[in-house]
Amino acid sequence: MLFSKLDELPPDVILGIAQAFRADSSPVKVDLGIGIYKDDQGRSPVLPSVKAAEKWLLDHQSSKSYLSSAGNSEFNTAIAELLFGPASDARHEGRIRSIQTPGGSGALRVVADFLRSSSPASKIWLPNPSWATHQPIFAACGLNIQRYPYYEVSRGKLLFDEMCAALRDAKANDVIVLHGCCHNPTGEDLDRSQWGRVADLLEQTRATPLVDLAYQGFGDGLEEDAYAIRLLAGRVPEMFVASSCSKNFSLYRDRVGALTTIAQSRAASATLQEHIAKAVRANYSMPPDHGASIVAHILNDTDLRVQWQEELEAMRSRIASMRRLFAQELTRSMGGDFGAIARQKGMFSLLDLSAAQIAHLREEHHIYMISTGRINVAGLTRENVGRVAAGIAAIQSQAAI
Repeated sequence: MLFSKLDELPPDVILGIAQAFRADSSPVKVDLGIGIYKDDQGRSPVLPSVKAAEKWLLDHQSSKSYLSSAGNSEFNTAIAELLFGPASDARHEGRIRSIQTPGGSGALRVVADFLRSSSPASKIWLPNPSWATHQPIFAACGLNIQRYPYYEVSRGKLLFDEMCAALRDAKANDVIVLHGCCHNPTGEDLDRSQWGRVADLLEQTRATPLVDLAYQGFGDGLEEDAYAIRLLAGRVPEMFVASSCSKNFSLYRDRVGALTTIAQSRAASATLQEHIAKAVRANYSMPPDHGASIVAHILNDTDLRVQWQEELEAMRSRIASMRRLFAQELTRSMGGDFGAIARQKGMFSLLDLSAAQIAHLREEHHIYMISTGRINVAGLTRENVGRVAAGIAAIQSQAAI
């Protein structure tokens, strides 16, 4: 029997923590696991701009007919402009094209399927550490994965020189995965000077960047967080960008993302899109439209776009303020300097905790984070941040766990 031969699998490293949190009946439990924005009451509300766009769709959408494998064309145009700006030379030259995908993870899978079909010998360079799902997405397509050093949690240090030394071994047709902003899981981003050196490396090696941009607007701002991809667009002939609307539009369950490509010419871009469409057709055929229609309407409506940008800035500002407060509370509870946490960007930071210590936090203090030590800073509130810092201090003070 086919099914009876299956081995039981361990729970997903991220979703398993979410399940354990839901099963905990403690009134003081804290969820720092899955990457979802929460307000200071611990809620993940639907944005008012999204509600307004949904109402507009309810009143005006006239059909639920099929779209193409590229998805919603208005969404695709709006996303390309959001990413690269209205003055992008590559856009005006017809070298940039976007397709709608089921979330940013869907965009990554499309790239993996495309590479398996068109360039199976390409090596995929992933930062160490990186988002936990990067590895299985590319491994599922049988691609050769190489890790490059990025961050050392024990010293709280970006390993930029080591990163550059490793990437000098990349070859033409290799694909280098880079976090465009708000690095997941560390929050430790490259500065503009370092991005310039990365662009130099890409020119020298002729490797192709794949920029994962899941958190545009959560770091320094919408325009600021697009700096890296706009720099690279002017320096390299080819590029992939996997972007997501899950976080910045709070459309997590609607699965709204995009794969944007830059090719050497308008003709090369058209041919590339044929191959991308083939990969999509063999996978999910076409993406769901509802969330993409919401995003397209918001980005194309002047008033709603302004409202959404204000809502996004409020989310970004709250995360930044919780970073500062968490660093202060850790210093108050433990002493020492936790300025790195305050300085880092986006939703995540990586704590230097062992798996045993993390389990103890969960069992004794009802504080949930994944076993790598990654925390979702947006899960902190003014009510729970002191308790979280005190819990971490308590386990650090124990001689052995």
